[in-house]
Amino acid sequence: MKKIIIYTDGGARGNPGPAAIGVVIHLLDGVKSYGEAIGNATNNVAEYKGVIFALKKTKSLLGGERAGDAELEVRSDSELIVNQLNGKYKVKEDELKMLFMEVWNAKQEFKSVQFVHIPREQNKEADLLVNRALDTLL
Repeated sequence: MKKIIIYTDGGARGNPGPAAIGVVIHLLDGVKSYGEAIGNATNNVAEYKGVIFALKKTKSLLGGERAGDAELEVRSDSELIVNQLNGKYKVKEDELKMLFMEVWNAKQEFKSVQFVHIPREQNKEADLLVNRALDTLL
């Protein structure tokens, strides 16, 4: 199975404030895009929730058995989130610790999951989905 590339983003207006996530999943048979509001949150919480949504949605799209054979590369422009998920930075905030554990548990469903930091310019589609979802709130 070819590696599945996933772009995630999350953002909040006001930090904390109205927040949303954006996810673009490049599957073998096409691209699926999702953007949705998640209520009030900080930017970091929204970023984590974007990763969690992406992992759960990918498992759902693939099905449990195929997910177990899948190799994922999750790309994000959040240096903090990527470095925490890769074990380079400690997770200090209690709310982020809970979200970190949720990501950790979700990634166990796949053969492998890599978290890669990308420049913001390479994450425009996921960012657009975040902003569209936020615009529906205002």
